[in-house]
Amino acid sequence: MQKMIKNGYIYAGTEGYQADILIEDEKIKCIGKNIPTEVLKEKENVIDADGCYILPGAVDVHTHMDLDVGIARAVDDFYEGTVAAVCGGTTSIVDHMAFGPAGVPLHYQFEVYKKLAEGKAVIDYGFHGTAQHVNDRILSELETMAADGIPSVKIYLTYGFKLNDAESLQILKKMKEINGITAFHCENHDVIEFLKQKYKSEGKTAPVYHAKSRPNLTEAEAVSRVLKLAQMAGDAPVYIVHLSCKESLEAVREARKKGQKNIFVETCPQYLLLTEECYEREDGLKYIMSPPLRTREDCEALWEGLMDGSIQVVATDHCPFRYGKEKQMGKEDFTACPNGAPGVEERLMLLYSEGVEKGRIPMSRLVEVLCTNPAKIYGLYPQKGILQPGADADLVILDPKAQGILTHEKMHGAADYTAYEGMKIHGRIRQVFSRGQELVRENQFMGKKGSGHFLPRKPYCASLFAHALLDKK
Repeated sequence: MQKMIKNGYIYAGTEGYQADILIEDEKIKCIGKNIPTEVLKEKENVIDADGCYILPGAVDVHTHMDLDVGIARAVDDFYEGTVAAVCGGTTSIVDHMAFGPAGVPLHYQFEVYKKLAEGKAVIDYGFHGTAQHVNDRILSELETMAADGIPSVKIYLTYGFKLNDAESLQILKKMKEINGITAFHCENHDVIEFLKQKYKSEGKTAPVYHAKSRPNLTEAEAVSRVLKLAQMAGDAPVYIVHLSCKESLEAVREARKKGQKNIFVETCPQYLLLTEECYEREDGLKYIMSPPLRTREDCEALWEGLMDGSIQVVATDHCPFRYGKEKQMGKEDFTACPNGAPGVEERLMLLYSEGVEKGRIPMSRLVEVLCTNPAKIYGLYPQKGILQPGADADLVILDPKAQGILTHEKMHGAADYTAYEGMKIHGRIRQVFSRGQELVRENQFMGKKGSGHFLPRKPYCASLFAHALLDKK
């Protein structure tokens, strides 16, 4: 099938330009000015995007669809969650698989998640492995997982299946050997557990003590430790998920200044836009997530990190629970509340409205951190994350002139709230295409359940970043 998008302002690199896009057989066939419509067999397949921006479909490399956290299960499965994603301009996800039963091999969860996603996902998807223990079998299996299209693994430094430093170092070394990348949830488990029990013993169990029990330095210490472990592993590729505070960013900058390579950093919209004051609200349970929300000073430091290239990716850590049900488990005790919040649908428009429109970042940077960089880091480029001939025809048509209010009523996921209720939004997503198929028009999902494909990903490729200025500081 052919389609042509005419007169749009295309953002696919450092500068935007007005041109037409010809789509054929799910791919971008060509991009150019004044492509004649005579090349189309069906003339009605012409879409006029005059006055609109055309962006690559966004790539979210940190979601938790259908995640079982033991005390609760995320309420978005791979259908509802990916519908929400594509309605927000995201056309590919890489989901973090759950730990699974104690002692299982990595492929056990891969088989579980293939069944969870097949027949449900409406956009293309991949998975990250998750290491809950380390032995010779797991280290060998990292290689076979990579051969199966999963060249990344996540390590948690907190929670029940946390890994210690020696285990983390072994994985870092193995992943470097096989050209994989290791993602880290960085928090100091022992200090956090001490502070949680201290506050509980003092009867301080309100949501605000979730934040107080996980202060900035519990994250920054873990980030610094992980970077040193990666250095010990020969500058093994390392990816810091959901970095939330200025001290952690300083640790990353310091490591780069000393010459350490292959460091990648992700933050999330909640850490750019929301603050710990949310925990003082009557509905403060909505914002219990880890790491917690920080201060306005931290938010501004992260925006600066996006602008200067210190932070490469904005993902979501989408892990939704209902405020009226699962979140109420923490009503009397913040430690009993499942951690996580929805966000996969809001990401692109928040970053455009609060970032581009307010002059915090240029449009080219938005495309980098939402589309191109995540695709490059995690082995999806140039199939995803870029508008160029040969790439998948994943794209978003954005009307910059429109304005609106972000409300839960307009959301498509299963959660009963959005963390950004009432926020004024500049711009509107007009249409979204996945592999050339129109899946969204004016906030209405038009696709089919199960139309998404599994994305086997390529190994980490350092040369994609050889000439990139990742940190100006």
